[in-house]
Amino acid sequence: MNLALAGAGGGGQEEPSPSCSVTRMPPFAPDDIAGPTPAPDAAEPGVHHAEIRAGRLTVTVTRAEMPLDRLCAFATRRNPKRAFLFVSRVLGRHLPVPPATIRATWRALAQRLPGDLPGPVAFVGMAETAVALGCGVFAEWRRATGRDDALYLHSTRYRLDRPLLDGFREDHSHAADHLLYRPDTPEAAERLAAARSLVLVDDERTTGATFRNLAAALAPACPRLDRVAAAVLTDWSADPAQTGAWPDAVSLLAGHVAFAPRPGHTAPAAPALDGDGAVKPFLTRNDGRLGILEPPVPDPAWLDGPAAAVAPGDRVLVLGTGEFVFPPILLAEALAARGAAVWCQATTRSPILPGDAIARTLRFADNYADGIENYLYNADTDAYDRVLICTETPPALVDPALVAALGAEIVAMGGPA
Repeated sequence: MNLALAGAGGGGQEEPSPSCSVTRMPPFAPDDIAGPTPAPDAAEPGVHHAEIRAGRLTVTVTRAEMPLDRLCAFATRRNPKRAFLFVSRVLGRHLPVPPATIRATWRALAQRLPGDLPGPVAFVGMAETAVALGCGVFAEWRRATGRDDALYLHSTRYRLDRPLLDGFREDHSHAADHLLYRPDTPEAAERLAAARSLVLVDDERTTGATFRNLAAALAPACPRLDRVAAAVLTDWSADPAQTGAWPDAVSLLAGHVAFAPRPGHTAPAAPALDGDGAVKPFLTRNDGRLGILEPPVPDPAWLDGPAAAVAPGDRVLVLGTGEFVFPPILLAEALAARGAAVWCQATTRSPILPGDAIARTLRFADNYADGIENYLYNADTDAYDRVLICTETPPALVDPALVAALGAEIVAMGGPA
């Protein structure tokens, strides 16, 4: 697939093409979030309005450990199921974020979880957006509590030659079907079966329906469960009309949101993003797809090859790919510790219309051999001296057009974790 480039457009439908101009939107440039992250401040509850291409969002904040504009911006989804999107400023997915900000966010969320959850505790992250968030909260909760009776498992959109645990649906998503695999070691399998607490992690919660689907899918595998918690960056289920909220839900911001569609706006059909359903034999790393008892740690070999050329003071974008995000963030932290100025981002299968918080879009072939479009948002090559694309898949599967557009180098991290 040829890479296509789109700038932040106006009110028309998205028709990206290589000839489109690219518009940089200063509010969402890397330098806007490059400085030290302040300690979370208590923000005054209030009502905020955001005009996006699809309409008007009214956001009512009822509690905030961090101000709304530090946590997220807003954009228009290319999906008729739900028109609006919360674009995280702390996740490192659609906007470039320093690794220290990401780590501080993991820690802030983990600190809000009870330390005395009945054990064992199973943490489950949602693909693809919360794969690294879930693992980070798992890691920081273990660090804060000193406990070693936890497990991390994340959902995936990819078929493996492994026994399935179950599946569930994220009904509003562009790719609704999630898969959960049985842990691949006896120790991890035993811990999941013995779990008494379940912590479900995602970037946001709106109605809680997806979490209820996930909890129901896991219930047969965890017959001893007596406590379920949710950990999210932003929790929009605080509307009194919503039901099914868990008392143990923690977040950095809570409130509710109302959306008024813009007259005349018609959401384009979402592209086909479900993949081909084929088994991916090259996915041999296990950073959570098959359950892990400890968080991944940096591999010294990652600092060889392209990363070895990074010098103190270099401006570096470390790019994760799809569901492969946590190890690239570890690499980013290592490069930052050596004196580089580093930001993290990741490619995604999430289709978003240009405009609003989306300054620019790159479209290219996915690197998981699914034959679908993937995207990278807000990547400004002028802001970096080096771009490192980190992949768990064979390097040959990375679209050469993406590499060329970014002037990037590939860091191959595949193989056993």
